[in-house]
Amino acid sequence: MFRVRSVAGQVFLLQVLVVTLVIVAALAALLLQARRDSTQDARLRSMDIATTLAYSPATAEALTGPDPTAELQPLTERIRKESGVDLIVVLSPTGVRYTHPDPAEIGEFDPNALNLPSDPRTENFHTTRGDAVASYVPVTEPDGTVVGTVAVSITVKQVASMAATQLPVLVGAAVGALALSAAGTALVSRRLLRQTHGLGPVEMTRMYDHHDAVLHAVREGVLITDDDGSLVLANDEARRLLDLPPDAEQHEVDGLGLDPVLVDVLTSDGTVTDEVHQAGGRLLAVNKRRTAPSPHTGRAGSVVTLRDTTELRTLSGRAEMARERLTLLYDAGARIGSTLDVEKTAQELADVAVPRFAFVVTVELAEEVLHGEEPPRVASVMRRAAVSGIEADRPLVPPGGQVRFRPGTPQARCVESGRAVLEADLAAAEEWQAMDPEEAAHVLAHGAGSLITVPLRARGTLLGVVDFWRSRWEKPFDENDMAFAQELAAWAAVALDNARRYTREHAMAVTLQESLLPRDLPELSALDVAHRYLPAQAGVGGDWFDVIELSGARVALVVGDVVGHGLHAAATMGRLRTAVHNFATLDLAPDELLARLDDLVARLDREQSGHDEDETLIGATCLYVVYDPASGSCMMARAGHPPPALVHPDGTAVFLDLPAGPPLGLGGLPFEAVEVQVPEASQLVLYTDGLVEKRGRDIDVGLAILQGALAAQPGRAPEETCRAVLEALPPDRATDDVALLVARTRVLNADQVADWDVPQEPAAVSRVRAEVARQLDAWDLTEAGFATELILSELVTNAIRYGTSPIHVRLLRDRHLICEVSDGSSTSPHLRYASTTDEGGRGLFLVARYAERWGTRYTPAGKVIWTEQLLDGGSGEPAGPADDDDLLAQWADVTL
Repeated sequence: MFRVRSVAGQVFLLQVLVVTLVIVAALAALLLQARRDSTQDARLRSMDIATTLAYSPATAEALTGPDPTAELQPLTERIRKESGVDLIVVLSPTGVRYTHPDPAEIGEFDPNALNLPSDPRTENFHTTRGDAVASYVPVTEPDGTVVGTVAVSITVKQVASMAATQLPVLVGAAVGALALSAAGTALVSRRLLRQTHGLGPVEMTRMYDHHDAVLHAVREGVLITDDDGSLVLANDEARRLLDLPPDAEQHEVDGLGLDPVLVDVLTSDGTVTDEVHQAGGRLLAVNKRRTAPSPHTGRAGSVVTLRDTTELRTLSGRAEMARERLTLLYDAGARIGSTLDVEKTAQELADVAVPRFAFVVTVELAEEVLHGEEPPRVASVMRRAAVSGIEADRPLVPPGGQVRFRPGTPQARCVESGRAVLEADLAAAEEWQAMDPEEAAHVLAHGAGSLITVPLRARGTLLGVVDFWRSRWEKPFDENDMAFAQELAAWAAVALDNARRYTREHAMAVTLQESLLPRDLPELSALDVAHRYLPAQAGVGGDWFDVIELSGARVALVVGDVVGHGLHAAATMGRLRTAVHNFATLDLAPDELLARLDDLVARLDREQSGHDEDETLIGATCLYVVYDPASGSCMMARAGHPPPALVHPDGTAVFLDLPAGPPLGLGGLPFEAVEVQVPEASQLVLYTDGLVEKRGRDIDVGLAILQGALAAQPGRAPEETCRAVLEALPPDRATDDVALLVARTRVLNADQVADWDVPQEPAAVSRVRAEVARQLDAWDLTEAGFATELILSELVTNAIRYGTSPIHVRLLRDRHLICEVSDGSSTSPHLRYASTTDEGGRGLFLVARYAERWGTRYTPAGKVIWTEQLLDGGSGEPAGPADDDDLLAQWADVTL
């Protein structure tokens, strides 16, 4: 429904009025011309009919329709018959007939179309029926485009004779034309109504004003470009952002003086989303979308929006910097202090800040801090602990070098004040250059531009300083950077102090442990021994090893492991090692020694649990091996410890099948000893579990690697074996310590051993002395004969008098001269001081006087009384008869 106030309604009324006026004018002109003369009447009639038909919207609509003939032929024929004209022809712009009274002529080219007028025109011509008039009126669309021509022809006579009679018909035709025109106008107005949504002129004007206001007031630049690269529209913001001239819409985009890259974006066919491009001094975010082709022109284009992101980029840069700083602090927290090592912690601080915060970082710490001690209150001389970012051609003080802070330098001021010092421009730091011109020139020559020196303070103690350097080609440090550097240094100082305190405690524990472990192994004839001990980095453990000389040239090899770490484990290890030494002096069998050690560990555990439940001794393991070079046999037992390895002379390595036994401290379970015959030049390998156990690796795999390393090369010295084992099994020292003991066996030759069976009768003593004297002469030990005869006489006499059969005497010539007298009794003699009235009791006193050592060893068959005499003329060399007449007299009294 049309409203008069709408644009569509007003257009409809205007077109109907125009058509009506045209028809009325045509009728009036016809009547006037009929009165004047027929020719003029004919001209007017033909012109009126042609004009009416040409100006009718229905005619133009029909000509632009799919089949003009079907719509116009009936209409023109009806008009021709009713109006009395001779001919009505509708021509196309090219002269082809759409209508004709003769259907055969439809579609043919009209010869008169060669001179078709562009404006309405009337021509007179002569026919066989007399003079005639033809009017030509072009049919145009609202935009002026010619879509056809209406030609109306009538004879003058017919007009003159029919003018009066045809007047009603003409009026009817005019009414029909008016109705047809009204219908066409209604269709056009209806379409216009849909396009304008029923808005009136005022509303359309207001909408345009609003559109214009929004377009030019928006904070984004808007450009509309055509496919040919011309600028169709630019709002005010786009003009400002791109500095466009006032007549920019009349130019091509590439002729506006824009950046070539931006021109390529504006003229390309692609879609762009938030691409940032430079335009003058601005950073513009560009978005571009293609538009659909126009329904009228068929041409497409593009809509481009521009947004100034310069300030946003600045804010984003600050936010990005803040995010990077937070990320750097997070990385620092994760990386700094990963180990409790002072130098590694300092290096982690230097590495984490390069290159994200500085191009060079140096860390100087007080000498005492590096050793875990308390630093002095003021330290003008420090040691460089870490450097990061230094290239090979920059010969600054390397790590480990001494650094002296001269007065006036930033570092000296930092140490004195305890506050961070910022030098944004080192080239302008006149005081620093004046106080230390040589160092200043050296630093500036290598490109240093700015510096932040921050003290490393923890718990009120100055540990050192950290220097952050930037080159003169980078942005200088500012106050914000100094605040961040202080926060980073504070984080690192806590980690450094923790590492320092741990270093001190670890050094104390290592010192204690080293004092408890054997420093020098004894010189042995029975074994060649090499050892390794590697303490754990996380804290000293309870691993220990020992080599103990026993009687009869025998040697005890011990390896043990106390569960846990720290001072408590080290102290317990020392107590166990001492206990093993004490038990070894009793010449106990390996299983008996472990049984007594088990009782001791259980008692220590009970005592400790009564004082501190957090430091109870869970247990310990131990492997005890006794090697006898005279027989080449090993007696061994273990308490929960890994089995020993035996490497034969040909390189074959095996793990001895030794019953595991329970760990020490459990109590109630027996230990089992095993005797193994060991060939000469074999190697016994004893170790702790830290060698073969490792996180992520099964212990069986470690044992297989150890076996392969031992068998790789036969005939190696024990030192070489230790080195090869540690290369094949690099220990995980972060969690556990390692003890390794390798012993290559020797066997006493047959000419180094002499033995005799002694009958249980007093007369046998003299025979034994004679045999011994001959054997000592054979060994070229005549000087030791007197003392040896004295010792054996006393021991054999006691065995005959107080012991039981069988009685046996054995001499061993090693580094010492060893005398052994065994019998079947388990009763052991005791040394005592005899009174002057006693007839006996002085024999063992003489034995102790002339022997270096003596003692009793129990065997399953009885006991062995043994003595050792030095052969090098030391303090234990036997004294001759002239050295001590009283002792000789006492011996004579006893033996007579």
